[in-house]
Amino acid sequence: MKSLFHLAYHVKDLDDARRFYGEVLGCEEGRSTDTWVDFDFFGHQLSLHLGQPFEVTRTGKVGDHLVLMPHMGVVLRLGDWFALAERLEKKGVRFDIPPVVRFEGEPGEQRTMFFLDPSGNPIEVKGFADFDSLFAR
Repeated sequence: MKSLFHLAYHVKDLDDARRFYGEVLGCEEGRSTDTWVDFDFFGHQLSLHLGQPFEVTRTGKVGDHLVLMPHMGVVLRLGDWFALAERLEKKGVRFDIPPVVRFEGEPGEQRTMFFLDPSGNPIEVKGFADFDSLFAR
């Protein structure tokens, strides 16, 4: 079995977070208290705690884009990536970087999209046709 990641970070409002991560992204809610809530973030544990989110800057040069740093994300199989991109578009999510192909024709070719949660936390979702190419050089 591969390991799973656990990530915990701040959000400004738990109700907004529940709507976004639950209803928009489709993540199942887990345990919670009045100061935090857990989600099954595509098979990984995401804990959202009340507090001041990280400061982000547009300093990550990747391909043709300057991406927001720090950010978190997930890598999906290509079919799941397309389904999520369509879901986000239907839910009216505003993309920081709309769905696009990155490194086309090169090792590690991927789809990517960036968007922000209601607290301004950047999220990247990558799509790969073949997970074996994730670390291709």
